[in-house]
Amino acid sequence: MPTDLLFMPAVKAAALIRAGKLSCVDYVDAVLKAIERAQPRLNCFRAVMAEEARRDAKQADEAVARGDTLGPLHGVPVSIKDLVDVKGVHTRHGSAIFEDNVAQADDVLVQRLRQAGAIVVGKSTTPEFGVKGLTDGPSFGVTRNPWNLERTPGGSSGGGAAAVAAGLGPIALGTDGAGSIRGPASCSGLVGLKPTLGAVPADTTRDAFGNNVYAGPLARTITDAAIMHSVLAGPSDKDPWTLADGGRQPLSPKLAGEDLSGVRIGYIELTANPRLAADVRANTRAALGAWQDMGAAVEEVTEKIDWIEYEGRVLYQANFAVFCAQYLPKWQNQMDPVTLAFMERGAKFTLADFRNAQFARTNLFRRIQALFERYDFLVTPTNSRTALDVTHDAANDEVVVDGVKCGITRQGWTSYQYPFNLTGHPALAVPSGFGGDGLPTSVQIVGRWGAETDTLRLGALLERARPWAQHRPPAA
Repeated sequence: MPTDLLFMPAVKAAALIRAGKLSCVDYVDAVLKAIERAQPRLNCFRAVMAEEARRDAKQADEAVARGDTLGPLHGVPVSIKDLVDVKGVHTRHGSAIFEDNVAQADDVLVQRLRQAGAIVVGKSTTPEFGVKGLTDGPSFGVTRNPWNLERTPGGSSGGGAAAVAAGLGPIALGTDGAGSIRGPASCSGLVGLKPTLGAVPADTTRDAFGNNVYAGPLARTITDAAIMHSVLAGPSDKDPWTLADGGRQPLSPKLAGEDLSGVRIGYIELTANPRLAADVRANTRAALGAWQDMGAAVEEVTEKIDWIEYEGRVLYQANFAVFCAQYLPKWQNQMDPVTLAFMERGAKFTLADFRNAQFARTNLFRRIQALFERYDFLVTPTNSRTALDVTHDAANDEVVVDGVKCGITRQGWTSYQYPFNLTGHPALAVPSGFGGDGLPTSVQIVGRWGAETDTLRLGALLERARPWAQHRPPAA
């Protein structure tokens, strides 16, 4: 396989295509052949759109030959998470319930990717309704991590993460309701961006005003993630938060160069989790050290913050209890046991529990806003440890960190992620190195509201100081 082509950044491939030095047909064909080879091992696609992708690649080459104006992702293969509609293709939501559900139109985000020239090669796997931080389910089996096939690529955007990590397209569209882009990025050695609330449309969300679900890129490089985010961002009449355009901020002048002397970083080592793995801590502190070497001031945040793990769980699990109740009479025996467990727990919460959780969400937002009066960025690990075993039961098994049981996944593993779904701040997962088991670790950069550009820039400076994209997983 042409591995240099498969692991080429999207920005470079698009430049070669524009210059007439790379054929879209050849590029897409190489990716499709790689998918065919890897899919039996990784199980990261629910649908592969080979015929449609080759047709679109041919048309993309014709556009180059005509001298048409080309988008920033012209000819670049992309995978779309199975929660997002692609016209004429099944959107199964990771569930047997929607096995026969064929999308009648492209989601607005797919429309924007196509307008930018991207070529959709398939629908990537997700657990049922994106419910958990691993990617498996009774309707499709287990998606595996290309760094170690016995480990999960994370969830719920695990299929897209596994695909990008394995060279099956340089970018993937993920969604993030409680860390579902950043967790897979952490497990798979990728960049993953959860944008500011309102930066990218969520046209299909059931609760537009109380939304905590975001869409964003998974990529191997900061530049690819930044370009994809710029394509996705912008207002939509169906999403009220986007009508303010996400409060997008320009690049701060103090981040324009590589001297970070005016930048203040607040480091948060623990959130709702009781423990952090020693290898993750060491790699996180090495990332902080790289920014310090550029002049940034790094200070550990000492304020006691209620990270509202319980209240966040109320909002999360009650949502599934209400939304999925309609399916129980017919589909209960074919649903993911984790979905059913979360529904059962969510149904026990009261209206007072739910409203108090909403009030707690506001309080958490204000606490984070107060930290940003002192800091330009908040930095945390992305996960407390490397990827879990694919056999991990997200509903019942406790996460083990350096030999110590630390609670279920959102308490002991992904606790750094969900708070920023609730507060709405942009959060970027970037690779920080490798753990003692050889799997990737990650650091999370949280920016001010609307400051995706600054957040990506700080990530880019880390990428320059401690590059990661040259590493390739053994199962690629």
